[in-house]
Amino acid sequence: MIKILSPAKINMFLHVTGRRPDGYHNLFTLMCPVGLYDEVSLETDSEALSVICSHPDVPDNETNLAYCAARHFLQQFASQHSLPQHPGLKISIKKRIPVAAGLGGGSSNAAAVLHGINHLFGNPFSVRELMAMGLDIGADVPFFIFGKPAIATGIGETLQPFPNLVSYFVLLIYPGIGVSTAEVYKNLDLGLTNCEKKLKEVLLKHEAYDAAQHSCNDLESFTLSRYPEIRAAKKSLLKQGAVAALMSGSGSSVFGLFDDLQAASSAKLLLDEIKTWKLFLAEMIVLDSGLRIVDTAGEFDMA
Repeated sequence: MIKILSPAKINMFLHVTGRRPDGYHNLFTLMCPVGLYDEVSLETDSEALSVICSHPDVPDNETNLAYCAARHFLQQFASQHSLPQHPGLKISIKKRIPVAAGLGGGSSNAAAVLHGINHLFGNPFSVRELMAMGLDIGADVPFFIFGKPAIATGIGETLQPFPNLVSYFVLLIYPGIGVSTAEVYKNLDLGLTNCEKKLKEVLLKHEAYDAAQHSCNDLESFTLSRYPEIRAAKKSLLKQGAVAALMSGSGSSVFGLFDDLQAASSAKLLLDEIKTWKLFLAEMIVLDSGLRIVDTAGEFDMA
């Protein structure tokens, strides 16, 4: 058995550039892994493929993204080695990342499974091949396999490294509500998006990310008006001294960026009094790969 630490992500900015003919939307977003982890365990001494999860809202069946990732990998492995059927695998997920919260937990779990099985089977597939498998599961899965800050374009699958990103302490607030990504995009008014002006320098001059200047999320235009809890979380983080505060992805989680640990810890202590919120203090992962395997020999990066 091996265990993989599966990180969350935040969108430092998210600009929706247009709607595609297939109904999806083109994005221009800066994503960064953060040190809030689920724990994914893999056991090969199993006759069938199965998945269990500690969170009641995560399915324990073939609709689980981690299950889909394992099935896809194992089918390709069996085909590559001319096996009559793919091997069995038991997947166990211990959740800490809030569900349906814009933090990419499901996609991260899928990426962890792909990396973990690849390690167990002697690395038969390259990182590029794993990223291609991941894209078949979901648009964010390749990012988690990539594992470092990146500009994502298209539907999120085209990745360009974003080096020299300044690391902040991140205070995450999950306001206790789930948000439907499909609902957010369905109600998005592209005429009301406001990120393009803020991101002009990044787009045209490739300038460094400035949290105070470049933090924006076009999906907030609908979500903040629809969900006052999200608006209140963002306002509270700014009031507590965050350099910037933003909804991650399509919500509902909001994060604040802080220059130092003491300021972030003080803010967490005060905001913990709001019992309907769950708060997490983490750091941005700007250098090492976000995915980590933990085994009897210790912990190492999945580079």
